[in-house]
Amino acid sequence: MTESIVSNGTVVSFTYSIQDETGEIVEQSDLPISYVHGGKHDLFEKIEQALEGCLVGDSVKVSLTPEEGFGPYDESLTYTDDIDNVPPEFRRIGAEVEMMNDAGEARKFTVTHIGDGKLTVDGNHPLAGKVIAFNIKVVEIRAASEDEMTNGVEPMPVPVLH
Repeated sequence: MTESIVSNGTVVSFTYSIQDETGEIVEQSDLPISYVHGGKHDLFEKIEQALEGCLVGDSVKVSLTPEEGFGPYDESLTYTDDIDNVPPEFRRIGAEVEMMNDAGEARKFTVTHIGDGKLTVDGNHPLAGKVIAFNIKVVEIRAASEDEMTNGVEPMPVPVLH
């Protein structure tokens, strides 16, 4: 029997941790995440490339610059307002609020600072502007179905810090 190898048309399941520039683990998933290699998914391209040719049990470490990962930090996505203008349920660090721009596009903002009667929200991903490293372990490889090749594997959670 031939051992499965990560290649186009395979469903790859992996666990991961993300380290920031200081080496601190900022996110970890011990529950496997799955995607279709060479198919439809939200995985960073550099990670998919690093997994090419891996076997079950293999581990890879992939460093991503802000441009390869969660993007550069965009100062224009931070807003500060008088706390009195903010509904009470959002007056805490870490509170999330969805806002729409004039074009009707929604973006999630997180309360990042409260002080001196002001509240600041930030629409950047928490890892935006940072060099990060994904530590990935392949836990399963199997052939993708036609449906998975067309539609991807559901659900495919995107790493998000809470």
